[in-house]
Parts: sequence; structure tokens; C-alpha cells
Amino acid sequence: MIRFWFCFPLLILLSRTSQGQVSGDLDTVFVKTTRIPLKANETGRNISIVQGRDIQKMVFTSLDDLFQYFPGIEVQSRNAFGAQGDITMRGSTYTQVLILIDGMKLNDPLTGHFNGYIPVTPAEIDRIEVLRGAASAMYGADAVGGVINIITKGSVDQRRESTEVIGQINYGEHRLVSAQQGFAVNKDRSYLGGGFSMNQSDGQFIPEQTIDDVTLEGYNNFFNLKTFGLAFAHRFENGWRIHARSAYDDRDFSARYFYTSSTFDKSVETTRNWWNQLSLAKTASRSTTDFNFAYRNGTDQFVFSPDFPSTNLHTTQFWNFNFNHLLLLSERLSLQFGGQLDRRTIESTDRGDHQDNHFGIYAMGALRPISNLSLTGSLRLDYDQNYNFEVTPQLNVSYLLQGLTVRASVGRSIRAADYTERYVSFNLQDLTPGRSLGNPELSAEQAWSEEVGVDYQLTKNWQLRTTAFFRQSSNLIDYVPTNESDIPNNQNLQSGASYFYASNITDVQTRGLEFESWLHHSLDNKTKIHWSLGYTYLKTTNEEDVISVYISSHARHLLSTNFILETGNLELAINGRFKERDERQAAAINARLRPQYHVWNTRLSYRLTPQFSLNVQIHNLFDEDYQDILGAQMPSRWFMAGMKFVL
Repeated sequence: MIRFWFCFPLLILLSRTSQGQVSGDLDTVFVKTTRIPLKANETGRNISIVQGRDIQKMVFTSLDDLFQYFPGIEVQSRNAFGAQGDITMRGSTYTQVLILIDGMKLNDPLTGHFNGYIPVTPAEIDRIEVLRGAASAMYGADAVGGVINIITKGSVDQRRESTEVIGQINYGEHRLVSAQQGFAVNKDRSYLGGGFSMNQSDGQFIPEQTIDDVTLEGYNNFFNLKTFGLAFAHRFENGWRIHARSAYDDRDFSARYFYTSSTFDKSVETTRNWWNQLSLAKTASRSTTDFNFAYRNGTDQFVFSPDFPSTNLHTTQFWNFNFNHLLLLSERLSLQFGGQLDRRTIESTDRGDHQDNHFGIYAMGALRPISNLSLTGSLRLDYDQNYNFEVTPQLNVSYLLQGLTVRASVGRSIRAADYTERYVSFNLQDLTPGRSLGNPELSAEQAWSEEVGVDYQLTKNWQLRTTAFFRQSSNLIDYVPTNESDIPNNQNLQSGASYFYASNITDVQTRGLEFESWLHHSLDNKTKIHWSLGYTYLKTTNEEDVISVYISSHARHLLSTNFILETGNLELAINGRFKERDERQAAAINARLRPQYHVWNTRLSYRLTPQFSLNVQIHNLFDEDYQDILGAQMPSRWFMAGMKFVL
């Protein structure tokens, strides 16, 4: 932690030199994630927008690695370079954050552990929008802690003709190959673009250990991760626009101690996801109508150990259709309504074969500033074979002053149980005591969320934000030690044995505080500074003052920062994060979650020509020994170097 606070004053010093202007007001971009296009200061919500051109300058190797340095997002990684990470926001569980691609739900129906398997390459991203807090009134289940909407270049109606080819490739220790490439062509009302990314390495070696006369053999944290994407769009003369995108994500990696602290754990895992999306939109002078279809096909092969039969195979499918109609009733009043139909299926060796249907309808209104006051409200009704009927309202308000925005919101959100929580171990005969067991009768998790915040434009290029938020959650799902005689679905259980049974048991209250600083500054024609800083404080309690690890695994204090300095042909990028959380130990495998840690990454680039640059990159600069998930050892210092091109 000493190194963190040693570097932090440097960032403060640099920010105080800022007296210039940035290219554009921070609140001029219209937010897509709110469904009705609104400026960020009109939404009443805490929303961050990071443009694709800025993302390309940041130090990251995968999307979940990138998210770690967005203020307010915590990613609990199980390995570096994007092998797997649980995404949480505002003290939510990893299942309570909604991931969208161009506004379409991505969340995996098998398990929230796979929500970070995002079939988008960095070169395809136009921008990322992060909405913190409840959003079920717009999107339905799972939008409890917040929403991350990844907007691809092909979904944006870009009227300027352009051609772009970008990419980078790095080689590093442990036979690492890390590459990102992409292209985009806008011409004659048509768009064609795509991307490829990969991270492949033998991984760092975890040495052999002997604990209480039990020898744990050494192993490599290997990974082989690849993503491909291709998109097409065309704008017709009659106002219609079509956009289609297909992507494939393939991951093969060591998963040892990802999910257990068992000495028998030698897990390896292979996942594949195929994503297809089609959108048809009609834009008129006072209205917009769009129809959207998405299909996700996912497969997962999990081998717990090669020493005995332990292979589980899962195939999931998710069909999702929605339509939206926007009416501009006046310059200040807008109304949008729409509906959603989707279907989820699973074929699994241990969970069985199941399917669920869902529909939802919603209406939303927005009143843009009248006497500096903006109001937005949403109401949604959902029916799901999993949780039956649920109603979710939301109300947001913002008040605009000179350089200051005061905002507040209140809303209800829900989270549906996934197939793992409902059916894990259903098909395993004579189930060993102490194993987890699903519950098909789980109700939806429910929560009411309130927040109040202030955004202050300190200068034209420097914005500060602070938000206090509260959430009251009920019916939270956890695994509870339960005797076989008290479990209704006990057809495969041993008589009198105890199991960890998924149940709606926990009511908790979460309160927190967010602070953010966003700076974009040009010192002169050759020198630019980009800096973001985010801090989140969280406290989760309940009446019994007994909260499970699963519910309270979030950091109490989370601090993250991104700093980029461009000067002449040199570019220096630094990011870092600090976490403080509860300490935990697993003595059987000699694993420990330290109560706090900090990690820094850096990259130094030199531009040889306007098209080509060389770089040296170091992850975990100070060689921190840490884990995000108990047992899943994160990599130590890792060097790599390579080149980047922009044509």
C-alpha cells in the first residue's frame, strides 16, 4: 500500500496543472443505455462513458481486465489475461450485474461466472457505457448492481466515410502471445468491420507444496483465449438501417481452485460461445422504431480431475427478441415503450435438460430540462417460468445548475436464479455428502435501491462526481447446509446426509459512497493528459449480523486509477487498483486472501512513424502476491513487448 500512496500524489500534482480545455463537454454525448437518448446530466443517474479511442490507449489485455479500472467496478479475477473474472458493482454479487452488447442481454443462463465471456474484440468497440445501480425497470432481471453496455462500431449510424485498420501484438514471458487486430470501413451508407483478439501462454508455474503430509503437485496456470467478430450495417434511403454481427469466443484454461479448495482439484475448463445479433431500425423525424434479435449458444466442458471420472458437459442456448418505439412528443417530452421475448435452454450431464420462456413489457418517459429540472420514469412487467410475475418501477430526477448537477433516483430490481443454482448436481447419482445441490423452486432476488449524487464541472476539462447509495435486498440466494430429509428433491441423495442446498434465505442492506474524478487535458499541441480516479466504500449488513462469504465477498474499500500521458512520440500509461476486504484462508491448499492489496500496470510506447509504434508493458509492476478468489493465485510480475499499428 505504501507504493500506492507514493504514486498517488503524482497524479494529484499533474491534475492541478490543468487550466486548459478539452475537446467537447463531458455531458454532450447522448447515453444509449437509458433507452431514451439523454445527455448524462439529464438522466438522474451515475453514468460513465469511455470512448473506444481512449480505451485503445489504456493498459489492459482483456475486457474484464479493462473493467477493473472503471470507477466503481470490481472484477474478482481467477487468472490474468481474461481467463475468467466475476464482475460486481455496488456490493452486488457477480450474478447481479447486467452485461449488454448493443443493448442486448448477454448474461449466461448457466452461471454468472461466465458473464465476463464477452464476444467483443477491443478494436470493435465504439464506446462503453457504465450505469451504476438498479436498471430492471428498463432491462428486466439481473440489473441490480448496474449495467455495462458495450456499443460496437457497427451499431452506430456513422455518416462520415472512413477506413481504419488497427492492431497490436505483444510477446512476453511464459511464451505469451497477446494480440488485438481490427478493421472498419464506412462507405456509401454501408459499414463492414471486424476484429480478432487472443491471449495465449503456458502460464506461470505454481510450485509443489506439502501440507500436513499431503503433497500438492505443481502446475501451470495456462490459458488459450481467442475471440473473433464480424459486423455489417447498411442505411437505406427510406430511413431504415440494418445491422448484423456474429462473434465466436473460445477459451481453454487451467481452472484449478477456481471453484473449490479441495486437494483433489486439478480442474481444466473449455468454453465456447457463439453470438449472433440482428437489428432493424426505422428513424423518422419524430420517432424511432427498432427490432432486435440475439442468439447465444454456449458450451462448457469442465474436468475436475483427470485422476477419476469427473467431467461435466453443458450446452446452453439463449434466444432474445425485443422491440422498442420512441416518440418525441415535443422538444422536451419523450416516450418510449417496448417488449421482450426470450427463451433459455440447457442440456447438461449433471444439471439435466431444462427450458424456460420469458416475456416483458415496459414504458418509459423523459422530461428534459424545464426550469433546470429533468425527470425520467420507467415501469416494467416481467413474466418468467422461473419466477412468475414481477413489476419493477424506477424514478430519476436531476437538477442542473451552473457547472453543477444534483441527481437522485429510486427503483426496484430483481435477479433470477441461474441454471446452476436451480439444478446443480440433479443428475448425479448417490451424491456425496457436502456437495452443492440446486433448488428449482427458488424465487427471484429482490431489491429496492436509492441514490443521491452531485456532479461538479470543476473546469471545462475536469469533472468530479460523488454518489451515496443504499440497497435493501431480500430473498438473496445462498447455499445452506441442509439435511437430506429436509430437501424435497432428494431422489439422488444419501439418507441422512447433509448438503449445501440453494435457498432464498438472506435479507441484507448495502450502503456505500462513490467518488470519481475525470480529467482530459491538453497542455499544448504535443502533450495531453487523461486521468480517472475512482473510490468506492461499501458496507453490507443484516439484522442477524451474519452474512455469508458469497453475499459479502466485495471489497469494503476499492480504489482504481488510470493515467495516460502523451508527449511528442512518447506515450506513458499507468493504472492501479487497491482493495481492502475480509481476510480468508484455506489451510488445505495453503491459500490466503490477504485483507488488502494493490496492483499496478504500466506501458511505455514510442511512435516510430504516424502508423507504427513500439511498446514495453509490465503487469503487476511491484510483484504483488495476491488472490481475488480464495485459492486462485494471480500472476506475479509479467513482462511483454511488441508493436502497435494504425493504418
